[in-house]
Amino acid sequence: MSELDVSVRDIRVEDAGEVLTLQRAAFVQEALIYGSAEMPPLTQTLEELEHELHENLGCVALEGTRMIGAVRARMDGALLLVGRISIAPDAQGKGIGTLLLAEVERRGREAGATQSELFTGSLSEANLRLYEREGYAESQRVPGDDGTAQVFMRKALVP
Repeated sequence: MSELDVSVRDIRVEDAGEVLTLQRAAFVQEALIYGSAEMPPLTQTLEELEHELHENLGCVALEGTRMIGAVRARMDGALLLVGRISIAPDAQGKGIGTLLLAEVERRGREAGATQSELFTGSLSEANLRLYEREGYAESQRVPGDDGTAQVFMRKALVP
């Protein structure tokens, strides 16, 4: 990340349009891996995203004024549910995902979370490597109709 000057702040409802644009750009590669653009990050509407951003523990990464990353998270009891980590294609591989994941985990711990959970697809090797490197372990695998699976991963959040 040394080449980027990145700041992190709360995700806001008014960020919805920019987050949706970023999300769509970030998930194009996933669509290519899975051979389908019919995936929730690419079909989600602005209204759905705006609703999701209310009471969200997520955050965005900014390079200057440009949003280059976003992550959403919410609490379910003592479980932090992390979702839709989206990094601008030209900023991928530069530590932005790691930075956002660490920040959202911190926010979860402060809100009382004892564990964090996220999921990715079984063909998303880069995502699986990142999450394993950050201490996540597979907790469940849900087979899909297309021969792939959703891989759920958990991590204990120690204070």
